[in-house]
Amino acid sequence: MELLEASEAGSLLDLFSQQKWAWEAVEHDPVFTIDEALAAVPHLGGLKTKNVFVRDGKGQRHILVIVPHDRRVDMAELGRQLPATRLSMASPDRLQRHLGVTPGAVSIFAVINDKDNAVELVIDEAVWKAAKVQGHPLRNTATLAVPHATLEAFLAHTGHTPRVMRVP
Repeated sequence: MELLEASEAGSLLDLFSQQKWAWEAVEHDPVFTIDEALAAVPHLGGLKTKNVFVRDGKGQRHILVIVPHDRRVDMAELGRQLPATRLSMASPDRLQRHLGVTPGAVSIFAVINDKDNAVELVIDEAVWKAAKVQGHPLRNTATLAVPHATLEAFLAHTGHTPRVMRVP
């Protein structure tokens, strides 16, 4: 397992180091799906997550949904609970514009690029309660694992207050 140093991983992990937040990361081959990540990512510890970037029917609301890696998201029910109309996957262009990442690299850490706080953050309660969670550090060739306290500090730093719920 090749652990990354902050300077090798870029500004996100430089921020983590500067803030003295606990983290560890590993380098791996590019992954685009959960199955690829399960096969390619060395054991790191922490809950593996799935990250779904959606928009409402009018394209006015953008929501990043974080769930355990093995959970399917019922878009219709999620839309009823939020409430939001006709939720669907957002385009790669919207993903780049709002979160500054490409498909395959989206994770909770991408909210660092949402300077206008335009993206709503929904976190499944199982992810929120996890002692440690995993996500990509803005690229799909590495995986970052952080304890819950680091996740909370990171989100406070970005100004994003998550809506924690049982994601359907």
